[in-house]
Amino acid sequence: MAPLAFITGASSGIGQALAARFDDTGWRLALVARRTSEIETWANARGMDPGRYRIYSADVARIDAIAAAGAACIAVQGVPDVVIANAGISIGIDTAVRADLDVLARTFAVNNIGLAATFHPFVAAMAARGSGRLVGIASVAAVRGLPGHGAYCASKAGVVSYCESLRGELRDSGVKVVTICPGYIDTPLTRGNRYGMPFLMSAEAFAERAFRVIEAGHGFRTIPWQMGIAAKLLRVLPNPAFDRLLQGRARKKRQGE
Repeated sequence: MAPLAFITGASSGIGQALAARFDDTGWRLALVARRTSEIETWANARGMDPGRYRIYSADVARIDAIAAAGAACIAVQGVPDVVIANAGISIGIDTAVRADLDVLARTFAVNNIGLAATFHPFVAAMAARGSGRLVGIASVAAVRGLPGHGAYCASKAGVVSYCESLRGELRDSGVKVVTICPGYIDTPLTRGNRYGMPFLMSAEAFAERAFRVIEAGHGFRTIPWQMGIAAKLLRVLPNPAFDRLLQGRARKKRQGE
């Protein structure tokens, strides 16, 4: 039987591009999103074999909902070979605005709690089998905090640390934990950005490279590699120089802008 990939946030952007890449290689798919009709329309347009994919409706911010989707996947399709926690949101915040604290909470609920809840149904089953890959989609935004972008940067830094912890916990189980940090990828999430996006790449090009990273089971990779170098340089930049560099930089759009 063909291997199985469980992918959240599969209705658009990176998640959809990854689903296409796995489908092109003959994998079976478990596709998860709130907007399931969009996945169905996309799958039909691609002419995908209905026997090779299933669609599950879940909001990853609701722990019981995404856990139930994972349990349903195991019951219907079996334990996946790859689980990709891709679903995420990115909204600017201003800590002085009370409503933006709710945005912060929602960001953590989706990007952090949702990621752990996505992995949760599969950890014990993969460990018992002695194989599998749990893939966390982080971001180069995890490296340093960007003005107006505190919710997203903090959440993605949390993804990196969480996946690193999980990787250590599962080291002797046969289950690999893969952290992928995308740079700027052309998706609906980035198209409204009001600032420059160096090394911008298409979602399809990202998916091709990410597929190879996942297959190899690498613990951590930045895509594209150029953004990895830029991120390392930013990390070692002294705070005063970093602050001057970002002075006047346009901020991420806040909710409603």
